[in-house]
Order: sequence, then C-alpha cells, then structure tokens
Amino acid sequence: MNLHVRPILSALLRNRTGAILVSLQIAIALAVLVNAVYIVKQRVDKIGRPTGMDVENIFTIASEGFTEDFDLESTIREDVAWLRSLDGVVAVTPINAVPLSGGGSSTGLSVEPGDTVNAKPANYFEIDHQGLEALGVRLVAGRAFHEHEILPPRSLEKASDFAPQIIVTKALARELFPDGDALGKVVYDMNRTPATIVGIVEHMHGSWVSWDKVDHVFFAPRLAFPFGPRSNYLVRTKPGRLHETMRLAEEYLSTSNPNRVIAAVRPLETYRKRSYLGDRNMGIFLVAVTTLLLAITALGIFGLATFNVSTRTKQIGTRRAVGARRADIVRYFLVENWLITTTGVVVGCALALGAGYWLSVEYELPRLDLYYLVGGVLVLWILGQLAAWQPARRAASIPPAVATRTV
Repeated sequence: MNLHVRPILSALLRNRTGAILVSLQIAIALAVLVNAVYIVKQRVDKIGRPTGMDVENIFTIASEGFTEDFDLESTIREDVAWLRSLDGVVAVTPINAVPLSGGGSSTGLSVEPGDTVNAKPANYFEIDHQGLEALGVRLVAGRAFHEHEILPPRSLEKASDFAPQIIVTKALARELFPDGDALGKVVYDMNRTPATIVGIVEHMHGSWVSWDKVDHVFFAPRLAFPFGPRSNYLVRTKPGRLHETMRLAEEYLSTSNPNRVIAAVRPLETYRKRSYLGDRNMGIFLVAVTTLLLAITALGIFGLATFNVSTRTKQIGTRRAVGARRADIVRYFLVENWLITTTGVVVGCALALGAGYWLSVEYELPRLDLYYLVGGVLVLWILGQLAAWQPARRAASIPPAVATRTV
C-alpha cells in the first residue's frame, strides 16, 4: 500500500511551525510519561512490599503514667496478663517501639568486639516471650525467647545494657555472617557487650520504611519502655476480631489504673499508611500531572489536525473531485499525524533516557527500564492517531464540489 509519504513530508515542511511545536510537546510528554510511570511503579512496589508481620490483625496501645505512685513494671505485667485473657487475642507483647511507625531505636552489631568500622546497623525491638507470635513473624531457625529470659525495663542508669540473647532477621543474619549460619554465633554491640543469636526469623520490616536496611531487625528479651513511665503493647487478634478487641481494651485499660492514661489505641495498619503517605501522595500527584499532560498533548494534536483540515478544504475537495476516496483522505491525515508523532517520539526517547539517568544519579533511583520506554512510545502513537481521527474523518466528509468554489 502506497502511503505517499514524500508529498506529505513536503506539505509539512512548507508549514512546519505547528508540526515542530506539537512534536516538541509529544517529546516532553513522552519523557514525563515514561519516568513518571516508572517512579509510580517504584512507589507502588514499595508500598506493597510484604512486611513479614500480620499487620491486618495487630493493634497497638500506648500507656503513660503521670503520678509518683505509678509502677511501670507491675503495670506492664498486669496489662499484659489482662489482654492475654481476652477471647479474641492471639498474643500480646510489650514493645519499645511500634514497627512501621517511623520511630524506634537502632544500634550497630559486629562480629568482633569494638569493630565499629564493620558494624552493621540494625533496628531493634524489645519484646517478651510472646513477641514473635504477637508480631506474626515466622521463625525459621532456633527458638523464641523463654519467659525466664525476659529482663526488666532498663533504667536511665543502665540505658545501654545489651541482652545476652537476641533473635535476628534472615537479612541481618546474612549481613553479619555472609559465609555461614548465624545461629548460635556471638555478636557485639557498640559497647563491646556480647549477645548470642538464639533464633532467626524469615522477614520483618522495622520502623523506618524508607531506610534501605528496613529488614535489618533484631529482638531483645526485655520489658519495655526503657525511658520514662511509658509502655507500648502490641496485640495480635484472631482474624475479624481486631476492632472489637481494640474497643474492649481501650474501655478497660482507660479505667483500670488511676495513675496512668491510655495515650493511643491504633491499628498497626494506621502506622503503615502514615509511613507510606508521602509515597502514596507522590504517586497520586505524578499520575494526575501525567494524565493532564497527556490530555493537553492530545488536545494539541487534535488542534493541529483540525487547523490543517480547515486550511486545506479546497485541496481536499480537489482530490475528491479527481477520484480520491474518503479512506484516502483519512489515511493522508493519519499518516501526516503519525510522522509528526514519530518525530516527537524520537526526540522524546532521548529526553526520557536523559531524564531517567539524571534521576538515577541524583536520587539513587533504579535505572529506567526500557520496557517502560517502549510502552510510552506505543501510548503516544495510539494517542496521536486517536486525537487525529475525528479531524481526519471530517476532512473525508468534504464534498468534491468545494473544489469549484473560490476560497
């Protein structure tokens, strides 16, 4: 099939200003589309990462004492015992910080005492013997903490005390001992205090979801909270019993001890959503901007095609008079639009790759996947043809009699 590309190109070159502007618009749209979609995909993947925990069935309680008579350790034991007595509860643990919340504690672990250069940073949580079950994490080696191993809350005078046993995630175990099994090995904190790894869990995200070592987590057997008259409880419920159990817990604990207040009772999902709010908003913003840009680009293509039809009415009528079919007229304008779109796409590919490289260098994002570039090219080609379809059909409807009129 002869598409008559050369005469179409000649016509475009004679009236090239509009075609150049629309091509540049398409190039910019392609560069923005490809990189925006790639960034959104990164955000979606990040938000959807498995946490390793039973997030949907966990809620947290923050209790805070405010009188001189407040006894932190006895309050923790009484609260935990009552919570564990509830029918809908699977497990409960006091914990020093809420996972996925953006707040927590970290330290460095090394395989040699005093080796601060090669120490591996890790987020840590202080839990009791039900801690792993309360979190819903899966133990793949070793054991959980025994009840008799649980240490009392740390005092300000001994804030840096390290526990003699710890449980680590598989990711942290590989980081510490890349050449062998970490179970039973001894590691040291920054104060050269040793601890033996007694268990390894499959996977868990810590407090800071944007940290590249979010899965570097270890657990220590201790009643928390370490500083001040405050305690956090992590409660895991049976499926479907979360909100009912939250209500019962808040009603009881709010009145059970006159020396403290219940500061917050929240699902763990609330903290997860808050931590990913920036990523979610970024994704929504990029989708909105990209959609708007594509709409403006389609409007530009439509406007140029409409203008070309309106300025060539007599020529179209002449072609119809000498035997051109409606399909020939439609094909002419679609080919013309395809040439404009393709020019923009070629320039846009270079812009997209350049922008992707800059983003990867400046913001440490993964390099642009070429599949996204191919997809963006197809989207712009299809969008261009759809935008030009109606003006092309209108051109095909011009009757041959127009050729005899004075324009």
